[in-house]
Amino acid sequence: MTETTDVKTRAHRHPEKRNRPDNPIQRKPDWIRVKAPVSKEYKATRKIVENHKLVTVCQEAACPNIGECWAKKHATFMIMGEICTRACAFCNVSTGKPGALDPFEPYRIADAVEKLGLEHVVITSVDRDDLEDGGADHFAQVIRAIRERTPDTTIEILTPDFKGKTGALEVVVEARPDVFNHNLETVPRLYPTIRPGARYFTSLQLLAQVKQLDPSIFTKSGLMVGLGETKIEIQQMMDDYRAADVDFLTIGQYLQPTPKHAAIDRFVTPQEFESYASMARARGFLMVSATPLTRSSYHAGDDFRRLREAREARLAQRNA
Repeated sequence: MTETTDVKTRAHRHPEKRNRPDNPIQRKPDWIRVKAPVSKEYKATRKIVENHKLVTVCQEAACPNIGECWAKKHATFMIMGEICTRACAFCNVSTGKPGALDPFEPYRIADAVEKLGLEHVVITSVDRDDLEDGGADHFAQVIRAIRERTPDTTIEILTPDFKGKTGALEVVVEARPDVFNHNLETVPRLYPTIRPGARYFTSLQLLAQVKQLDPSIFTKSGLMVGLGETKIEIQQMMDDYRAADVDFLTIGQYLQPTPKHAAIDRFVTPQEFESYASMARARGFLMVSATPLTRSSYHAGDDFRRLREAREARLAQRNA
């Protein structure tokens, strides 16, 4: 792809960023580089995704772990199209006016889950602020379709905030996902520039409400570092998470998709990630994943098993 074509492609995907000044993309340190995907298992997963005309966040968000995850037949399906109604400064998903929902998508997702033999599946979506319920009922339909086709598959969802639309969260929780994930992404101070279409305490309240509606559902949330946040702000955010009774915290390095996206303030070292993990564990999270390459759905299946074991161990300790 030529530089001219690349610029046009970026402008098409992110028209709202077209007139922004470029932020040079920094060279990645050795600890954050990954190999290009080449395995036959990766190619087989890609073929199933393409044949079912599915969208994955692995591709849309240019996830650095796609080679590893797809080689293990792990994929995070992105529903409700590939065009988002918001324009977060960190995200590589296309922005614009999305089309109508595909009523057959839940069944195509369920079919792909069965063919891939998934024990655990992650379902996410673009923001659909144009829909009356923000897409809540579509999430519920996907969950029910998977349950009907492969009842033993555990289901993790990574949702938008539904713009606080009345009744939307209740519809999703009633469908009983095993894990409800909603990412806060960054510290409150950076929301106006990094996540301008969202509100920090709206997202935090969403996670708290899931637990109030159904305490059996695991709650999970993630944040990125390297955007200019401070250690004290991260610690405060951890405290906010625990006040909302969040079970699982993920922390990963922000990676700048294009020169038009938010600049990387710095690359956080593996030692600093270990320090963040220790801080989070001390605050009582059931699980913590904090590494440079950690993403919301990275190792999600294995993490779900550990999450369930951690809850059982804690309950046994309380009842001893």
